[in-house]
Amino acid sequence: MKLTTRSDRTAALKEALSRRVLVLDGAMGTALQDKDLGPADFGGAALEGCNENLVLTRPDVVLDIHKAYLAAGCDIVETNTFGGTPLVLAEYDLAAKADELNITATRLARAACDEYTTSDRPRFVAGSIGPTTKALSVTGGVTFEELIEHFYAQARGLYIGGSDYYLVETCQDTRNIKAAILGIERWFAEGNEPIPIAVSGTIEPMGTMLAGQSVDALATSLEHVDLLYLGLNCATGPAFMTDHIRSLAAQTRALVSCVPNAGLPDENGQYLETPDMVARVLRRFGEEGWLNVIGGCCGTRAEHIAALARLAPELTPRAPKTVSRSTLSGVDYLEVTDDQRPLLVGERTNVIGSKKFKDLIVAEKFDDAAEVARAQVKNAAAIIDVCLANPDRDELSDMRRFLDVAHEADQARPTPRI
Repeated sequence: MKLTTRSDRTAALKEALSRRVLVLDGAMGTALQDKDLGPADFGGAALEGCNENLVLTRPDVVLDIHKAYLAAGCDIVETNTFGGTPLVLAEYDLAAKADELNITATRLARAACDEYTTSDRPRFVAGSIGPTTKALSVTGGVTFEELIEHFYAQARGLYIGGSDYYLVETCQDTRNIKAAILGIERWFAEGNEPIPIAVSGTIEPMGTMLAGQSVDALATSLEHVDLLYLGLNCATGPAFMTDHIRSLAAQTRALVSCVPNAGLPDENGQYLETPDMVARVLRRFGEEGWLNVIGGCCGTRAEHIAALARLAPELTPRAPKTVSRSTLSGVDYLEVTDDQRPLLVGERTNVIGSKKFKDLIVAEKFDDAAEVARAQVKNAAAIIDVCLANPDRDELSDMRRFLDVAHEADQARPTPRI
């Protein structure tokens, strides 16, 4: 099968996903650590640890890692661009090289995949987009608009280099995900032929993303996006992902991926789950009908991917589901069902209906205004209706400032709400 255009490759990717469970590659960072590289390999002591720069200074090493995973049997290779946004590269004074690094990294992955592609088994390139080092809901330090710009810049390079789809991965904050999607869509809007987008969240051992969202809330927050697949990676080994993958498979209309670490790291930072241990758990997930894509994150090596490549043909891919229901998400997930009624809606955070609230907003007492929301939450409001429609003020600015402050109220209530 000759894949000469983006449309050809997109069609081949979707067709392959409809027939079988595909295998993503293993950890790039683990493979690089195994190479025992020194400062000179990275381009100097100041750049040591910047894995992305290795595509310029040691492309042979990166290419060898791609080929090792392909030889092990993976279907999809990720670009070495996890920290490829200008925001992250700026920490090494490499922001100006974002285009060059992303394009070069993608061309290396593309070359490896083209070498291993056969007439009956194409190999695909996933343009890796990491979460950056800033989480809007947790660390701050960057605006939503700035994040969109950074993700747009990376999306451009990954596209020019020849990615088959974008993989927004290791996501810790849904607001960052939405910024990434908007950055990618901005690139498409400039006349570039769209390619698929996949998202992979990270659920920490405490059971939520770092910003507090559950997997159900994550799925609900992204229902409006036509994703290639939605899944989980990193954070834990596969066993700890069981409940989350089950919930995701039951809820999302997208395909589902599971890309775990080789267990949880020990006190020395070592990942101890063997290829057979990882494959055993993913086999159970696959036999339950939950999976479309499997692969390995931190601590996984070519041996892990080889075990998954042997497993994949034995699994039947999950069929996408269309479920008719009414769901909402803030930090938490809320499904509106008959047995939950009535659901209380707090409507006092409305400048049209509440003079008190309007006066607080006009006086820019946003902390006090947020207390109005908190009081309704404490009194069992499941949903908060926020209206800041005031023609005498900058409504968009007011909404942003209020929601930033009121976000804390979305973390301290007994029932889900929006």
